[in-house]
Amino acid sequence: MKIILVSRDALLLGLLLAQLPAIAILLSRLLRGPGRYPPLLPKAPTPEQLGTVSIVVPTLNEAERLTPCLVGLSRQSYEVREILVVDSHSSDSTPALVKAAQQADPRFRLMNDDPLPSDWVGRPWALHHGFLSSAEKSDWVLGIDADTQPQPGLVASLLATALDEGYDLISLAPQFLLKYPGELLLHPALLMTLVYRFGPAGETENRPERVMANGQCFFCRRSQLVQIGGYTVARRSFCDDVTLVRAIAAQGGRVAFLDGANVLKVRMYEGAAETWREWGRSLDLKDAASPSQIWGDWLLLLAVQGLPIPIVLLLLSHVLGGTATLTTLAAFSLNLLLVLIRIGLNFAIAPSCDRTQSNSAWLFWLSPLADPIAVLRIFLSSIQTPKQWRGRNYGVRSGE
Repeated sequence: MKIILVSRDALLLGLLLAQLPAIAILLSRLLRGPGRYPPLLPKAPTPEQLGTVSIVVPTLNEAERLTPCLVGLSRQSYEVREILVVDSHSSDSTPALVKAAQQADPRFRLMNDDPLPSDWVGRPWALHHGFLSSAEKSDWVLGIDADTQPQPGLVASLLATALDEGYDLISLAPQFLLKYPGELLLHPALLMTLVYRFGPAGETENRPERVMANGQCFFCRRSQLVQIGGYTVARRSFCDDVTLVRAIAAQGGRVAFLDGANVLKVRMYEGAAETWREWGRSLDLKDAASPSQIWGDWLLLLAVQGLPIPIVLLLLSHVLGGTATLTTLAAFSLNLLLVLIRIGLNFAIAPSCDRTQSNSAWLFWLSPLADPIAVLRIFLSSIQTPKQWRGRNYGVRSGE
């Protein structure tokens, strides 16, 4: 029995020594939260902003979720010169929906991108095509995904913020529309992996290799895209948004990842299975990071997000039964603190998760229980290369 206790204490001591620096890193990021840039609010454009923005929407068989995006874009004001929908030869009614929108709003223009080159991923290829086809008189280009629901005043708010703060690029963290029980548990846990690694949205002090972005709403100064060659730097990336923003930041561009919950909603995936499969496989960000960063971040997640709840549950009986050693009590207390921090952060991200369309909204508050699964998903994504994305098969890409 004494040997077992010594062995357990040795394991727990090793765990504590690994967790303490990880906790210090986590707290250094979270404590910057109160000073972050405030959430964007809807704004109205000013006359000098007339026609300064071109919008590019890449589509491929998006008929089931495209309409709210088209409606939201049509409600943007005169700062939007054109809305280019770059369709990758959809086989559903996506083109018909865009043509119908064009009848009501002539700013919409439907086009097809060229056949996908072997060294490109579909999404950055469509965005690159739209950028090259957009009006040179537009000072800004907004790439926006088909699953988004832009709110009135979105583009004007982006434009005003960029001009007031001197940003060359802004991307937004949206408000996620959650419906089904599984995604109410899994989605917040996956979202938290980003908060733990990069801090909250609105944090603007990260180094170029640590900046975050969200390609669902990617607002960039045209001159920056021209300077970097459009989307070519991200042509082979399955996280093209982060790849591109880090390349622009590395060249001196001023970039920001801000809270856009008030101006942008998104319905990403239907249910836990699709959330696990589609979102989970790009959250490792391996196409935009070095191996040391990928695995360093994963070890951080394991220490502060994946292990705390299992450890608390495993040690609870020893603590309650009075058989806990000093090392056991220290490990239990430290991991209980991490669990409490995670529960507190659930309150912090609650405004970013719209649960009004769900009959099981209460499950959101149990999402910390899915943290070990979320950390496992990041690990699996880190050791795998996507072979299929948005209906396209990629196989093994050259150079890998």
